[in-house]
Amino acid sequence: MIYVDNSKKCDFNIVFILKEEDNLPSHISSIFRGEYLESIPVISGKDIPVLYVGLGEEVKFTITRIKEAVAFGIKQLKKYKITSASLDISMFLDKCGAECISEIVLGIKLGLYEFKGYSTSKSSGECHVYLQGYSGDEVKLTHEVNHGINLAQGVILARDLVNTPANMLTPHIMAEKIRELLKEVNVQVEVYDEKYIMDTGMEAFHTVGRSSGNPPRLIVMRYLNDPLSGEITALVGKGVTCDTGGYCLKSSNSMAGIKGDMGGGAAVAGAVYALAKNNIKANVVGIIPACENRIANDSYIPGDVIGSMSGKTIEILNTDAEGRLILADAVTYAIKKENASKIIDIATLTGSVVNALGFSTAGLLTNNDKFFCDFKNAYKKSGELYWRLPINDEYRNMIKSTIADVKNMGKSHCGTITAALFIESFVEDRPWIHLDIAGTAWVEPPLYEYQSPGATGAGVTSMYYLFAEKQERKISL
Repeated sequence: MIYVDNSKKCDFNIVFILKEEDNLPSHISSIFRGEYLESIPVISGKDIPVLYVGLGEEVKFTITRIKEAVAFGIKQLKKYKITSASLDISMFLDKCGAECISEIVLGIKLGLYEFKGYSTSKSSGECHVYLQGYSGDEVKLTHEVNHGINLAQGVILARDLVNTPANMLTPHIMAEKIRELLKEVNVQVEVYDEKYIMDTGMEAFHTVGRSSGNPPRLIVMRYLNDPLSGEITALVGKGVTCDTGGYCLKSSNSMAGIKGDMGGGAAVAGAVYALAKNNIKANVVGIIPACENRIANDSYIPGDVIGSMSGKTIEILNTDAEGRLILADAVTYAIKKENASKIIDIATLTGSVVNALGFSTAGLLTNNDKFFCDFKNAYKKSGELYWRLPINDEYRNMIKSTIADVKNMGKSHCGTITAALFIESFVEDRPWIHLDIAGTAWVEPPLYEYQSPGATGAGVTSMYYLFAEKQERKISL
């Protein structure tokens, strides 16, 4: 729980110190330098114990560092099972104003995050955090804190979904969980079954999902909160809740992560939740093709040619390249059924992106510079890292088929690019961005203090800020 209360007496106080600060007592400054993410607990006299956390050099201080520094401080106290802590935010407010509040809240909520899981042992108690060191209107500050909490809950929603074991999150269960979670906000959720998927001509999607005893579901979340605008942006997230690779079976050492192949769909659900919870003025339709990629006697195999909702035919070269198949039909659905004018698809799509960019940076491809600039502003606000990869006809030629319109696999190189361009061939003339989060959706060990082992909720904050950044709120404190 997070509160705004200048007078609350807590078990510990967290104070953030820049390296250049020279007002610390000499007995502290002699051993504490204020280096980034350096900390020292100080207990003296009758005062509340203090945990000093270093922010490093002022020239390197950014608003995006606040989230990690706060998460780091919270985690230090968590080790000692502290149940109430005050957080001195005066320095952050002085330097960054109200913009920093969402980062402070994200640092607290994500720093404390643990997947509850299914253990029968009792979880650790809740920590109560009190924001202090502000002046001005407490009501306005509380309002901003609540906005940050809603965004954090969107990230946590995505993390929880990805961390859930595949047997506990079949396509049907995922659909019902999302329906239940979005019931409290202004979002219309419709879930379409396998009959609708077949009747609508989504053959590529159904071909992947029919191999499982847990049938596919198309999850559609409509958040239409800008009636004067005719523009609808579709967020399309890959929702493969269990990915064995099909007949192109994954190796045993790759099987541990197959439950997380719906990280893109989870990010879409989290972003839509946060937008609705904060009443952001936007028209967004979230679309998740949810299915399992398993093996059955009638499963698709390499060499098959299948259809799609767009009418294009697809040559199958690899059944473990299934994500692009279901996204192709979901993108067509977004255009034909939801009248989407812009499209973002997000997916844990390729191992190639991990080989190229590691676990801190996601791959990005787009057909529209203006759309990219808008999204770049959003991910700079969120602090997430993306790298734009090139598009040209050399790469498009790699997925041309001699027996169908397109094939679902390119050469042994440029795998992230050709996977994205497969999806591009279904977006028609719409401005489009593709996000490959295969490296950033799951980390073990964590790269940043606001992460924990497992799911990260990658993509939620950047997609949220694409719409919310245009309505940034200014408050005076």
